Amino acid sequence: MAATTGVDVVTKVYQVYIKATPESIWDAITKPEWTEKYGYSGRAEYTPDLSPGATFRSLASDEFQQAGMPEVVVDGTVLEADPPRRLVQTWRFLWNEEVRSEGPTTVTFELADQGNGITKLTLTHVLENAPVTTAQIAGEIEGAGGGWAYVLSDIKSLLETGHALHA
Repeated sequence: MAATTGVDVVTKVYQVYIKATPESIWDAITKPEWTEKYGYSGRAEYTPDLSPGATFRSLASDEFQQAGMPEVVVDGTVLEADPPRRLVQTWRFLWNEEVRSEGPTTVTFELADQGNGITKLTLTHVLENAPVTTAQIAGEIEGAGGGWAYVLSDIKSLLETGHALHA
């Protein structure tokens, strides 16, 4: 009989093709002035810079804070940064104790130039013993948004049309 480790690992992979350069998409993912324009309008910050060991945090917009969200809704640490091709970081939701206690998960953004001004963005999220985070990023929690599929669709819309989905 095999021993069980009690570890539940789920890997979610999302891909989207965007008519934009890898550099433009990298900026949209990593620069606060861009991250405030799409998805849940959170301001992403990397401190002191975007390099391994740097801290990451995503701040809730004023609207979300007024609805009861904490100022910092996601935190993490940069594990690898190879602009504009690859970013690996830990990712931990913080809006309540249940999800915070699941601990950090790992998100990888990979950008591959496809030619003709098209870039493939692949987001891989590895979730270990994190059922609430898994449901959230998959868009499965009623009234809590569309998860990564929504965020990536919004990046695509913003970069290709100049307008976010919610604009």
